[in-house]
Amino acid sequence: MNTTTTLLAGLLLCANGVHAQTAVEAIAAHKHMGVATCSSSVCHGASQPFRDSDIAQNEFAIWQEFDPHAKAFQVLEQPRSQAIARKLGLGDATKAKVCLDCHADNVAPTNRGERFQISDGVGCEACHGGAELWLNSHADRTVSYADDLAKGMYPTADPVKRAQLCLSCHMGEKERMITHRIMGAGHPRLSFQLDTFTWLNPHYKITANWIKRKGDWNGVRDWAVGQGVAAENLLDLLLDPKTGWQGIFPELVLFNCQACHKLMKDNSWGPRQGTGLGPGMVRLNDANLVTFRYALAPVDKSAAQRVFEQTRALHQATTQSRDATFAAARALRTTLESLLPRVAAYGYDATSLNAILASMLADAEQGEFRDYAAAEQAAMASESIVIAFENDGKLDPAHVAALKSRLNGVYEAVKDEDTYSMPRFVAALKELRAAAP
Repeated sequence: MNTTTTLLAGLLLCANGVHAQTAVEAIAAHKHMGVATCSSSVCHGASQPFRDSDIAQNEFAIWQEFDPHAKAFQVLEQPRSQAIARKLGLGDATKAKVCLDCHADNVAPTNRGERFQISDGVGCEACHGGAELWLNSHADRTVSYADDLAKGMYPTADPVKRAQLCLSCHMGEKERMITHRIMGAGHPRLSFQLDTFTWLNPHYKITANWIKRKGDWNGVRDWAVGQGVAAENLLDLLLDPKTGWQGIFPELVLFNCQACHKLMKDNSWGPRQGTGLGPGMVRLNDANLVTFRYALAPVDKSAAQRVFEQTRALHQATTQSRDATFAAARALRTTLESLLPRVAAYGYDATSLNAILASMLADAEQGEFRDYAAAEQAAMASESIVIAFENDGKLDPAHVAALKSRLNGVYEAVKDEDTYSMPRFVAALKELRAAAP
């Protein structure tokens, strides 16, 4: 499936006023048959990878043992989760819809097959879509990937679609909003980066056959797309009257945590060119907007500058009025929508990686990483870049080892949000940049 074609088709649907199906709606469109229907030893439940097979066939075993998604429901049984639910007046966390929507495959009871178990957590169909129509046929070698998609399989190979699905829980969307109220009750802060999170616990490998069936893979492109989709998602939440505001206050989860959550005696404020805001101002969490500019650096520098200017204008608008904020957010959202297809279609290579690092370092030297959230995203972006340099195959092992050593320094600088130091992070980025080819 061509990613650019898929994107443009979706944009045309929106332009013509046709409702574009969300990722959550697509996943729930067909009956979910249950994890057990995928776990046979001749399907995806083999103990070892099959020889001479396009699919390893042991995906279920890997998911069950290593993937945190498999333990997501069990998390709700823990004392901390139960305490959060009580504070919110939800009762038992294992029965509360707001918890189950992201800690399980919480489709409607009428859409659950005989072997479906809510306690399986975030199982196969929570990401791949209800298997009612494709469960049997997708094992047939004569059935194409396109046929599976036509029967309701979710297109996770498409980075835009995958990002939209992942972010529906890892950031939240209008039907699954992780609010500041939930955070206040004790829920951990959310952070997500598409390329990094895709490969934290993989249950498949990118092979020549995978590429033949599903199209080219490019980790840096996936990172770039993920930043753009996350930025769009932020603006969509901000603009939605039901999710963006709580009484007289905007939904504070959309804002930067460290703008408020710091010691009262902290005297470390300094200017950030990307916001133009003075001290004491609650600022939007623009981490993904910041890093999307780096993704644009090799694609279109003028577009990156436009995103910078419009992001700054949005920050400024939050000090004026709700109407001004909405107008600035809509303008920026339109810009992102026009740029995302270009990013998704761009062939990021070694030259691109240097342009991204240079852009990142230029911002670092201008104080753009005062906020921890942006530094955290930049650290994960750095990992995607280092892996891309390694996969390029043109660096000798010693050079790769040096890059990974510098990357460890970058991660060490963002290890603890409570002790984060911008100068230390900038120094680590400079060392990484110096080690790059």
